[in-house]
Amino acid sequence: MNFRKLGSSGIEVSEISLGSWLTYSGGVAREQAEACVRAAFDAGINFIDTANAYGKGASETLLGEVLAGYERSEYVLATKVYFEMSPTDRGLSAAQIHKQIDASLKRLKTDYVDLYQCHRYDEDTPLQETMAALTEVVQAGKARQIGFSEWPVDKVEASLALPGMARWVSSQPQYSMLWRAPEAEVIPLCEREGISQIVWSPLGQGVLTGKYRPGEPPPQDSRAASESMNTFIDRLTEPRVLEAVERLRPVAEQAALTMAQLALAWVLREPNVASAIVGASRPEQVHANASASGIELSAETLAAVDEALGDVVVR
Repeated sequence: MNFRKLGSSGIEVSEISLGSWLTYSGGVAREQAEACVRAAFDAGINFIDTANAYGKGASETLLGEVLAGYERSEYVLATKVYFEMSPTDRGLSAAQIHKQIDASLKRLKTDYVDLYQCHRYDEDTPLQETMAALTEVVQAGKARQIGFSEWPVDKVEASLALPGMARWVSSQPQYSMLWRAPEAEVIPLCEREGISQIVWSPLGQGVLTGKYRPGEPPPQDSRAASESMNTFIDRLTEPRVLEAVERLRPVAEQAALTMAQLALAWVLREPNVASAIVGASRPEQVHANASASGIELSAETLAAVDEALGDVVVR
């Protein structure tokens, strides 16, 4: 496993990280989740990403129980705040940030998280208030660093201009061969400001592994076939997208890679990406994804990827 610096911080994260969005908030059984976390450590993964909103605390609770068996210094732990936790609890007000960090730490059974992220931008709270509260969380030692996910570029720029505030070290956007929107503005801004990307859905919710074939029903054990985990996957399983992904098969074979290795190595070809977050419901998936670390793609392979996907890419 290779490691990369997280922005301008001293934190080093594994190129492949373990996410828990749909899987560990109720999508898979407890024993499976535990086995996947063990597999992550075995594979050299040190970075685990979650959020308070995943299962309304269920993911954090499970991870807190599983991670209690590991030395705290052995892993880098990230969680998030913003989405609704109750009818009166959501957003990035100072009161919510302080309430939610304490609740997250209690569920995670730890005194601090390495990275505390704003899950989205809060239009209803002054930016100054949000940044001041995050700074207080860092000063109190409850979070080592802060990050944002899917913030508008102008709001990131405005936050960076505020004096005396904690500095972002990470951005968490959706990014994959199929979804390249961050390349336009987010990545250039972050490169200038010492902020790394930790990307979600680098496998296009599993579509880029090639498990979904055009004209065929999804495999029974797949995310698309699961009512609890098939959120947001419809666009990615449109026939034209699946047909384009099929054209990646010979590209992967020519490079002696699996489809998943090709997709993850493609994301990691970008120097501003510190880590690619993968979900896993089985230990073998963790090991298969971890094997993409350190793979370098040739210019010919990168060109073949672009040709295969053509106009299904979102930029």
